[in-house]
Amino acid sequence: MTKYDYIEKITQNLEHLTKDELKDVSILTTAQLGVRSKFAERQQLEHEIANLTPQLQHQALPVVPEFIGKLINTFGTPEDGKYINYSASHLENQKELDWIDNHQKTWLTALLFGFRVEKPQLFYLRDELTGQFLAKDNRFKDKDRYFFWTGEDPLTHSIGTAWKLSFTQQEIDSMETGSYELVPVEDGE
Repeated sequence: MTKYDYIEKITQNLEHLTKDELKDVSILTTAQLGVRSKFAERQQLEHEIANLTPQLQHQALPVVPEFIGKLINTFGTPEDGKYINYSASHLENQKELDWIDNHQKTWLTALLFGFRVEKPQLFYLRDELTGQFLAKDNRFKDKDRYFFWTGEDPLTHSIGTAWKLSFTQQEIDSMETGSYELVPVEDGE
């Protein structure tokens, strides 16, 4: 059946309809066009989303301090279906509220899209007089035992797990380090 034959057949069928039936046909035709239009819009939106998704995935997630990462993981996010009033929740200390107040954009982005936890800068402590490195013996779990490292240079050799030679600034601040030079640990170590 050609296009013209099809139109002729529809026209013949429409001639036999009453006014009310023609109104119904008009309403149904309009509704069908509306559905087709919505379907086309949806397909267009899905296509646009598919094109934008890789761009969004390439954007870096915000970096938050470890204590903020723990807070989000503990209380959840709005996406988890939870409504949380973080300011009224039990917070470890004022530090969390202060960070949230001072980093609102990062905070909201982390809640909505996810986050990465900031890796603290690590340092070796080298004695300024002898050049030896301070080391903590990890085999003593109940006490902090520090020694001078006399093994391979940790700047050029991998050290096992029995000894800890790199420390965060917070760990260093809690020790009485004396006259040690802070040597930054390079990424990947």
